[in-house]
Amino acid sequence: MLRGIQHCALVVSDLERSRRFYGEAFGLVEIERPAKFVFAGAWFQAGSDEVHLIVEGDTTMRAGASKPGPGLAVGLVTHLALEVDDLGAMLRRLREHGVAIGGGPMPRGDGVDQAFVLDPDGYVVEVFERTGEDQTDAPERMPVRATRTTLQQSVARSEGPG
Repeated sequence: MLRGIQHCALVVSDLERSRRFYGEAFGLVEIERPAKFVFAGAWFQAGSDEVHLIVEGDTTMRAGASKPGPGLAVGLVTHLALEVDDLGAMLRRLREHGVAIGGGPMPRGDGVDQAFVLDPDGYVVEVFERTGEDQTDAPERMPVRATRTTLQQSVARSEGPG
């Protein structure tokens, strides 16, 4: 029987830069990795879950995600979501650490406010707060569709240099 999602692993290009982002900007606590893990990386506690960083030089996958495009503004992109107690305070903290807010804050429509940022490798991170407020007047989230040109550019980026 499935028990839940325990962690999310991200391949990163610069471990120290990503440590600063998740550890200093977000305030996640770095935790010990298993002694048998001799590849470069770091683990962070996020509530009862974890964020694992793996350095791209020690694996076969490249770091980063494709550019999210206009979908970032409304969260219609692949992303990792971190729950916070105070969204406003977290957004202030992120800005103080030089992190640009890519979308939001905005009501989700079900008593949750959310915002979206990019990590140093281009992964989208949602931060959200369960406010419990009535958000029946929240605007509808409409589809964000790519043009043929943006789709071709995305494919070219994912294939990398020839």
